[in-house]
Amino acid sequence: MALVEMVMPKMGESIMEGTVLTWLKQEGDTIEADESVLEVATDKVDTEVPAIHAGVLKEILVKEGDVVPVGAPIARIETEASAGGDSAPVAEAPKATASNNQTNDKPANSSSNGHVAVLEKPAGDRFYSPLVMNIAREEGITMSELERVPGTGREDRVTKKDILAYVKNRPQGGVAAAPVQVTASAPVQSAPKQMPVSISGEDEIIEMDRMRKMIAERMVDSKRISPHVTSFVEADVSGVVSWRNKVKNSFMEREGEPITFTPIFIEAIVKAIKDYPMINVQVDGTRIIKKKDINIGLAVALPSGNLIVPVIHRADQYNLTGLTKKVNDLAKRARENKLTPDDLQGGTFTVSNVGSFGNVMGTPIIMQPQVAIMALGAVVKKPAVVETPSGDAIAIRHKMFLSHSYDHRVVDGSLGGMFVRRVADFLERFDAKQSL
Repeated sequence: MALVEMVMPKMGESIMEGTVLTWLKQEGDTIEADESVLEVATDKVDTEVPAIHAGVLKEILVKEGDVVPVGAPIARIETEASAGGDSAPVAEAPKATASNNQTNDKPANSSSNGHVAVLEKPAGDRFYSPLVMNIAREEGITMSELERVPGTGREDRVTKKDILAYVKNRPQGGVAAAPVQVTASAPVQSAPKQMPVSISGEDEIIEMDRMRKMIAERMVDSKRISPHVTSFVEADVSGVVSWRNKVKNSFMEREGEPITFTPIFIEAIVKAIKDYPMINVQVDGTRIIKKKDINIGLAVALPSGNLIVPVIHRADQYNLTGLTKKVNDLAKRARENKLTPDDLQGGTFTVSNVGSFGNVMGTPIIMQPQVAIMALGAVVKKPAVVETPSGDAIAIRHKMFLSHSYDHRVVDGSLGGMFVRRVADFLERFDAKQSL
């Protein structure tokens, strides 16, 4: 028989493995090309993996909860051409397999009398995938309650099936927390083993989730790889503010979505990159790779407190309306955990809008293998000296700080400083008479 191996796909830059969340198909099922076969979680995104060929899912090689390296086989598919005579007999297998799975899954989350089953003690050090955390958050399940949900995945991890089954059988108001002496004793006993710090009885110990661990590792790696330098420029964006205030209502009526300052700032950054293309580079050993495409990463804060960076590919090909729609779409899908692997790879320059948190400036850390990142500060009203035909005067202006961090291995202070100054120039010369 002709069998085709399905492998764990690469789902973004620097991602070397994925966690199998759920098999959407079972052995023996007939599948179409590009039909979703399983759900996979990485530190950046949960996504469905499509079939590479049409045919019959002959063999599943990894279990739900398994952590699988990129490129490793995860299943075998019998192509339609070779499965013709055997398709009916093979289809018998999934019925028994699916039945067995249902039988095995049932005790994990429900008992024979219909009541929800929970762990006697909380599983405080267990990994939860971003998908499970999102479901728990949407259903109002607290962390203490989630720690008592039985898991059928690897190392007793809670799978999507587990959390959905728990939600289905969950009593009104959720399951009562374990007795105080049980929940309090677990972290106090384990804390000295995890970190040599002083802990009082009132302190709360929070285990990093998988995504936060990866973010921490990459931030440390970036500071180790790149000697960071940050240049600051204050820009007068009164014209930008005036223009946006003038067009935001009509834009909302016409397009059905808001126009924020972010796409305007990104447009200025793209123009500056065209003027200074050596900002749009990557370092490979002793080689500098000058990137042709301008792909702008947009840092988005998630409800979980973690950070994700979807990418606007070929941002220089969009007008302001197009950039607005792209920014709104990526931000919305990021917060709803609906980004695809393609949305997260290929960035050449990153933007972080720290002003959305009320910060006036920051010193952002570079996203490797890029060499620069810009933080956009809050727009605030300030008294400023302005030139008028009758002489200098004090006026109220809208100002903001641009913070540009860059890799001093390949970007010197002159280039890094001139680049951020050029971004400010574009914002200060913004055409307030233009229409969308």
